[in-house]
Amino acid sequence: MGDDSEWMKLPIDQKCEHKLWKARLNGYEEALKLFQKIDDEKSPEWSKYLGLIKKFVTDSNAVAQLKGLEAALAYVENAHVAGKTTGEVASGVVNKVFNQPKARAKELGLDICLMYIEIEKGEAVQEELLKGLDNKNPKIIVACIETLRKALSEFGSKIISLKPIIKILPKLFESREKAVRDEAKLLAVEIYRWIRDALRPPLQNINSVQLKELEEEWVKVSSAAPKQTRFLRSQQELKAKFEQQQAVGGDADGGGDDEEEAVPQVDAYELLEAVEILSKLPKDFYEKIEAKKWQERKEALEAVELLVKNPKLESGDYADLVKVLKKVVGKDTNVMLVALAAKCLTGLAAGLRKKFGQYAGHVVPTILEKFKEKKPQVVQALQEAIDAIFLTTTLQNISEDVLAVMDNKNPTIKQQTSLFIARSFRHCTPSTLPKSLLKPFCAALLKHINDSAPEVRDAGFEALGTALKVAGEKAVNPFLADVDKLKLDRIKECAEKVELVYGKKTGGAAEKKEGKPIIGKTPALSGTGGDKETKDAATKPGPLKKAPAVKPGGPPKKGKPAAATGMGGAGAKGKKGPETKEIFESELSIEVCEEKAAAVLPASCIQQLDSGNWKERLACMEEFQKAVELMERSEMPCQALVRMLAKKPGWKETNFQVMQMKLHIVALIAQKGNFSKTSAQVVMDGLVDKVGDVKCGSNAKEAMTAIAEACQLPWTAEQVVAMAFSQKNPKNQSETLNWLSNAIKEFGFSGLNVKAFISNVKTALAATNPAVRTSAITLLGVMYLYVGPPLRMFFEDEKPALLSQIDAEFEKMQGQTAPAPTRGISRHSGGGGDDGEEEEQEDVGNDVVDLLPRTDIGDKITAELVSKIGDKNWKIRKEGLDEVTSIINDAKFIQPNIGELPAALKSRLNDSNKILVQQTLSILQQLATAMGPNIKQHVKNLGIPVITVLGDSKNNVRAAALATVNAWAEQTGMKEWLEGEDLSEELKKENPFLRQELLGWLAEKLPTLRSVPSDLLLCVPHLYSCLEDRNGDVRKKAQDALPFFMMHLGFEKMAKATGKLKPTSKDQVLAMLEKAKANMPAKPAAPAKASSRVVGGAAPAKFQPASALAEDSGSNTMESKPDPKKAKAGGASSKAKGVQGKKVLSKPNLKEDDDKSGPIFIIVPNGKEQRMKDERGLKVLKWNFTTPRDEYIEQLKTQMSSCVAKWLQDEMFHADFQHHNKALAVMIEHLESEKDGVISCLDLILKWLTLRFFDTNTSVLMKALEYLKLLFNLLSQEEYHLTENEASSFIPYLILKVGEPKDVIRKDVRAILNRMCLIYPASKMFTFIMEGTKSKNSKQRAECLEELGCLVESYGMNVCQPTPGKALKEMATHIGDRDNTVRNAALNTIVTVYNVHGDQVFKLIGNLSEKDMSMLEERIKRSAKRPSAAPVRQAEEKPQRTQNISTNASMLRKGPAEDMSSKLKIMYRTYRIQNRNMGSHSETTHTVPREFQLDLDEIENDNGTVRCEMPALVQHKLDDIFEPVLIPEPKIRAVSPHFDDMHSNTASTINFVISQVASGDINTSIQALAQIDEVLRQEDKAEAMSGHIDQFLIATFMQLRLIYNTHMADEKLDKDEIVKLYSCIIGSMISLFQIESLAREASTGVLKDLMHGLITLMLDSRVEDLEEGEQVIRSVNLLVVKVLEKSDQTNILSALLVLLQDSLLATASSPKFSELVMKCLWRMVRLLPETINSINLDRILLDIHIFMKVFPKEKLKQCKSEFPIRTLKTLLHTLCKLKGPKILDHLTMIDNKNESELEAHLCRVMKHSMDQTGSKADKDTEKGASRIEEKASKAKVNDILAEIFKKIGSKENTKEGLAELYEYKKKYSDADIEPFLKNSSQFFQSYVERGLRLIETEREGKGRIAASTGISPQMEGTCVPASTHTVSSSIGNTNGEEVGPSVYLERLKILRQRCGLDNAKEDRPPLTSLLSKPAVPTVASSTDMLHSKLSQLRESREQYQHLDLDSNQTHSSGIGTTLASPSSAAANIDDLKKRLERIKSSRK
Repeated sequence: MGDDSEWMKLPIDQKCEHKLWKARLNGYEEALKLFQKIDDEKSPEWSKYLGLIKKFVTDSNAVAQLKGLEAALAYVENAHVAGKTTGEVASGVVNKVFNQPKARAKELGLDICLMYIEIEKGEAVQEELLKGLDNKNPKIIVACIETLRKALSEFGSKIISLKPIIKILPKLFESREKAVRDEAKLLAVEIYRWIRDALRPPLQNINSVQLKELEEEWVKVSSAAPKQTRFLRSQQELKAKFEQQQAVGGDADGGGDDEEEAVPQVDAYELLEAVEILSKLPKDFYEKIEAKKWQERKEALEAVELLVKNPKLESGDYADLVKVLKKVVGKDTNVMLVALAAKCLTGLAAGLRKKFGQYAGHVVPTILEKFKEKKPQVVQALQEAIDAIFLTTTLQNISEDVLAVMDNKNPTIKQQTSLFIARSFRHCTPSTLPKSLLKPFCAALLKHINDSAPEVRDAGFEALGTALKVAGEKAVNPFLADVDKLKLDRIKECAEKVELVYGKKTGGAAEKKEGKPIIGKTPALSGTGGDKETKDAATKPGPLKKAPAVKPGGPPKKGKPAAATGMGGAGAKGKKGPETKEIFESELSIEVCEEKAAAVLPASCIQQLDSGNWKERLACMEEFQKAVELMERSEMPCQALVRMLAKKPGWKETNFQVMQMKLHIVALIAQKGNFSKTSAQVVMDGLVDKVGDVKCGSNAKEAMTAIAEACQLPWTAEQVVAMAFSQKNPKNQSETLNWLSNAIKEFGFSGLNVKAFISNVKTALAATNPAVRTSAITLLGVMYLYVGPPLRMFFEDEKPALLSQIDAEFEKMQGQTAPAPTRGISRHSGGGGDDGEEEEQEDVGNDVVDLLPRTDIGDKITAELVSKIGDKNWKIRKEGLDEVTSIINDAKFIQPNIGELPAALKSRLNDSNKILVQQTLSILQQLATAMGPNIKQHVKNLGIPVITVLGDSKNNVRAAALATVNAWAEQTGMKEWLEGEDLSEELKKENPFLRQELLGWLAEKLPTLRSVPSDLLLCVPHLYSCLEDRNGDVRKKAQDALPFFMMHLGFEKMAKATGKLKPTSKDQVLAMLEKAKANMPAKPAAPAKASSRVVGGAAPAKFQPASALAEDSGSNTMESKPDPKKAKAGGASSKAKGVQGKKVLSKPNLKEDDDKSGPIFIIVPNGKEQRMKDERGLKVLKWNFTTPRDEYIEQLKTQMSSCVAKWLQDEMFHADFQHHNKALAVMIEHLESEKDGVISCLDLILKWLTLRFFDTNTSVLMKALEYLKLLFNLLSQEEYHLTENEASSFIPYLILKVGEPKDVIRKDVRAILNRMCLIYPASKMFTFIMEGTKSKNSKQRAECLEELGCLVESYGMNVCQPTPGKALKEMATHIGDRDNTVRNAALNTIVTVYNVHGDQVFKLIGNLSEKDMSMLEERIKRSAKRPSAAPVRQAEEKPQRTQNISTNASMLRKGPAEDMSSKLKIMYRTYRIQNRNMGSHSETTHTVPREFQLDLDEIENDNGTVRCEMPALVQHKLDDIFEPVLIPEPKIRAVSPHFDDMHSNTASTINFVISQVASGDINTSIQALAQIDEVLRQEDKAEAMSGHIDQFLIATFMQLRLIYNTHMADEKLDKDEIVKLYSCIIGSMISLFQIESLAREASTGVLKDLMHGLITLMLDSRVEDLEEGEQVIRSVNLLVVKVLEKSDQTNILSALLVLLQDSLLATASSPKFSELVMKCLWRMVRLLPETINSINLDRILLDIHIFMKVFPKEKLKQCKSEFPIRTLKTLLHTLCKLKGPKILDHLTMIDNKNESELEAHLCRVMKHSMDQTGSKADKDTEKGASRIEEKASKAKVNDILAEIFKKIGSKENTKEGLAELYEYKKKYSDADIEPFLKNSSQFFQSYVERGLRLIETEREGKGRIAASTGISPQMEGTCVPASTHTVSSSIGNTNGEEVGPSVYLERLKILRQRCGLDNAKEDRPPLTSLLSKPAVPTVASSTDMLHSKLSQLRESREQYQHLDLDSNQTHSSGIGTTLASPSSAAANIDDLKKRLERIKSSRK
């Protein structure tokens, strides 16, 4: 047993692999237990066994194998990863388990296979089982068959794919083993259960005895539909449903909807192998079929008949065969042969199915016409043939042919056609039988039901009945409006008898046909064929949408085709209630009319109608009108009333007043009554007669409009126009046309008969009267809105002068959208929601296409012409083609019937003469335009051959072919092209040209489609072979097309299709698929209305095809807003496909309709990253060139195609620069709205802009620069950072433009470079600009050097790359440049560096030639600027952050003023980030961010700029006071215009003033604060600050920090200045925090920093030393209380918690600080009872949670004081007390509650409070604060001291200990530390004392030290230390030294010198004395004190201000208005005058 003990110790998975079978057996047992135990299906345990499961099932020991199988079954059932093992385990089961003698083993094997199927691995299992059927061991075969059968019976035929099983069945029946045959029989029975008769054809060739046995078994199979009983993991809800039904007892109802699921749509046809028959035709077939003897012809046909008996035929070119069969049917005299040929056609159609569709159009008319034969067998054969053919195509496609035959004179033909229509309708569904089809068919059938022959009538009734049953009464009734009741009943009776193929359930192909079975190969065929048909039709967007859901109005009118729908204005919307039936009246005699009128009108009225006195007539009309107004609609006898009006004098009435009323009454009657056309005809003549009348014209028009509304516009318009043109009066004619123009706009265009109008318009155009011509042209303009460009075609033969007028009118209409109809709706508003609108859109579109008169050119395509085209001599062929061209040109629009032309043209497509091929292509292009959407039926026989031409070796031929294909696709939509195997067959051809063109075309078209036929899948294998093609272009195109295939087919299908590839190929392709998956675009969204129109208004009309315009006419006005959802696909909307079948010609040069709505940049996930990867991996060219070569442009174009709207891309890469301007304008427009898009395509946009830099056109360049400025502003707002790739492919090209000769451009480029520093590190910019200095262009060198100077000035020396030394040496070389400007620039730059860096510059520059050196020294001397002493610490450049913030100085100088608020935000952000980065040890100098300093440098360096003025927020008019003062003329330009813009609105003014608050200059700041205070104190103005609160507070605490770090340490500064500034700050803050609404706007982060600043200020010992320091601190105290009370309570609580946490974390923070924070928290706790309801508890608890996470209880207990833990407990306790148990519901924001003890603590408190009464707790919180302090003083003094001395004694913590001891002594001054010192050595005692003294001097003297070391005194410790904002100050004191007034005076001198003012006489009082120090009386409260202080401040400030400004001379005028401080208005005017005197004298 020794061995045993060995393996017993092994882990399970090793046991399972052990060589001893016992060990393995034991392993399997334990594994089984383990597998059943693991709950988590994703547990890592499972993965251990992945490789072992195969060994479990293939174990060589039978006993162990059994256990292994059990374990494997458990594994497959429970493990998430089991699917990975399917293949190997299933193969193991088949080969090693199914041959075991033990039944249990087989059973387990079978279970494992079924379990794999359940976990969705059915395909792999099935594959292994089918392989098993080829095994030699019959046991294995039997087991495999049994497993398949079991799987099928449990999972059903949806999951187990039957085709491969059925294929192998016949082979199994031939097996020698009886067991196999028996098992096969059982399997066949099981399959029969699922697919019934579809199984018969594949098994028809097995042994007849077996077949008989099978038949017997099949009969026994129950007829109930089988159900799936076991479900996949993904079908759990089905399973639940099934189990529920089982529980109920599987009642029939329950199964109802499952039945749909269960009945699989298996089609025998699908299961069959296709047979190739063309090659098997007898060799002499084509001769024999033409033979004279009928017997020979019969032989030939019989041979074909035999071949077509094969149920499924291989696709091929059957054109010739079909042609001869058609000829036999049509021409053969022997009727027997006709029947035989018809049978052959039936066989072909049934065997080819959809693939026969392309020939259907040729054969149908011939068969229908042959129905004239009477012989029953011929008729039956023809019926079978036409029914089979119908299933291969759609009703839509053959409707033209069928309708043409319906007018045949022969009754038999009419009868059979109607019967055929009836049978066809049965295969339709409401969606495949839309109104557009019903309309013509119903019209034709109505003629049949009125036919004289009874059989024709019966057939007509049957067809109409079927239509009624299929489409529903709602759709059909409108067409039956004037059918009398008897006939209508007959139609309904027929409808009831009809049995539809699809029952009533559309699309479910359950064969529910007890009626006539439609004759086909098998009943299944007809059903499923039709079914497929339905599905296809349903996927067609176009007109087949929801169509019949709505009744259109009115009956058909024969003879007026366009009006046939009766879709007039009124009907158009289809939203009518029940009364839409149009009113028809018979004409009434005048007597009847009088009678009816007398019944409703007062007698006096009737008598006076024809009175001689006009006044009586007028009175009569008034009564008449009143009567009409009061009548009910139902009672109004309209015809009688209008006939009364027409009675003498009728319309010849001479008095205009009477006439006006008469016309008004007509309008009233038409509006209020049921007005019929009969009534209309009574009055129409009179109305037209009066329409031109000056006085009555408008009334006549009103009446005509009312009639149009009642009788529909099309009819009314036709009548009116005809009448107008039958008379001579030109005024009437022109006014009628004007009325019509208006009416069309009001009613919309639907239903109008364009042809009728066009002839009248032509008459009008030829009129002599100019008014008539003008009206006609206006009418054409309106029509153009709806019909679009095709309208012009009708007028091409007009005189050129007229034509140009027409064109001008059309031009005016370009870009306008047709207005939505406003009339013709109201009357019948009732039912119908949106359907109506969809409907109507459909109609308009169709109508416009129908309106164009199409010519039938069939008779012109003669046999002679066709033979010419096919002649051997190419010249004759060319003649033939020329003839065709001219025929099409003459016809303009043609009908689809073009005879034999398609075949003739097809053969020319592969003509050896390429010129003819091109000519043929252009004919085909023309044909598409001429035939319109009807070209669809020729796609298969002509379109696909054009695609073949794409493989031509000549480039121009390919281009022509592509243009042709596009022209066709535009008319047909893509569905026709993608259906069937034709496209995949083309792609299969290994022609590289064909492949790349075709793939390119698909890549362009697919993204615009919403759905595609499933046949697209057939292209995938060929697409994969293209991915590995030898030709690189083919590979590239295939890769490009991949994402678009995936977008429609989905990743899974595509990945599955790789299964058939070689393993190596498969891996490659899968990798490409993964990549494509990332770039896969979204499908275009469904358009908002049925017809996806180009959104109105978004694109100018010239881009819209006519149909779009026409459809727009009906669109809602709402629609004109571009809806971005409409065109998700790149640019082109789904339009082209959506309006299938309804396109009118759009301009041929537009490939796709340009829908300009929708986003212009499409976001492709990871697109940018992928492009960068490609560039790094050198898959694409690196963007690096001196001038852009074509391949760069092409590459960019390709990269853009996936992410830029197609139409925009066309503009961007257009040859004409104006298009570039357009593109830029669009990009500017979309910049804001598509931020994410812009950022995702930023690299491409920048690259495209670099191309624009190489254009010569200035306007494009200017526009590009304008865009760039906006772009970089946006990017800096979005805090975007340029990637290296973007920068390197853009900046160098931008720098080229710095050297432009034009000033404006240079300026713009510099502004852009400045902006770029906000989104790209300045140090990196430096390198690029440095490169720019090497240019040959001297301007560029000079500008780059200047720019370098600016960078150094703004960002300090650290920007100099690679090192300051190298950079300076490089710059210094330019001092010796030959160009003067460059020399100057170089010198200036180095002087700038000198100003920043001091004398070190000379060291860095190294040796210069003497001449250069002397120039430099001279220049430095001249600049007369003392550089500040060497820097303490250079401002560190935090790449991408710090310098982003310190916006370039030159920015203020050059670019238009930035919005200050955004800068402030950025500064604030940075300072927060830095604080975070730098932790507590910040030693950087605290200089003011440069934006907010008074930039004297700028004034000085730049001779011409003018500083901004401070806008007065409150304006006082003081102009008159200041008039006498004369100010010396400064030699300076006027204020630059953009500052005015800046202050143009309040917000930007406030932004500006706030930005001044943070200024480094005390007075600027005071002034700004006073302005803000003034605003805050006026209630009506305070609101203006809303939205600026955070910004103001940020500025304020920045100023506080500035005072703390800089001003306080500045020895030279008068401390009173500081007190003043403090008072101002605190004053304005108190004003702010008194206004609760504003105070609440402060956010958490800002409040935290504010409290930090205020507390630090309270603790600042230096402030206490000031005279009024006490006062300041008291005010701060007051302010803090206000902040706590008035801020948003959640925000302030949150801020305090975070602040406390930070202060405790920071080691160097003074304990005092934390203590004050806690005091604030206690204050908040006291306020809680009142505020609890306004607090967001979830947020507070989250903060507490984070606090407790950072400070667990143990850590808090280690704190020196116990306050923090107390504070926290008190806070939580109070919250619990106030909220009770509910508090626990507020932990929602905490992700992981276990990270802190918060929840546990709350529960404890809750429990505690439950146990005790609340009294104690109350006392607790009340006295909480005071008690805590007492306790702390007494608590464990000894422990604390012992702890401290322990620390001092230890080596590491000595310092910390001493600091603690110092703090302790300070806090408890009475504490006795003697006992602790007594026991220690003398040395230790003196060490401690010395240490304490040191600390004391350090802490006391800290104020002084701070300035030089840059450590913020009290703030060292805080985690967010005082601003470590290290942006160099622009005043030149980069090092943070204080700049005393002397420096400013020095500068002012320089400025005065420059301005030509004299310095000599100057003896002005020193600055400090000017600010006279006011005596301050003691003020009661601190607020009063502040106010009194403020007013004094204001006075002294003004004094200083005026002086400062005068001496600065920076403002040429307006000092009074802009700077007079607000409060000065109240001051005494004398006082002001005195002051001015003083200022003047000081100047002299």
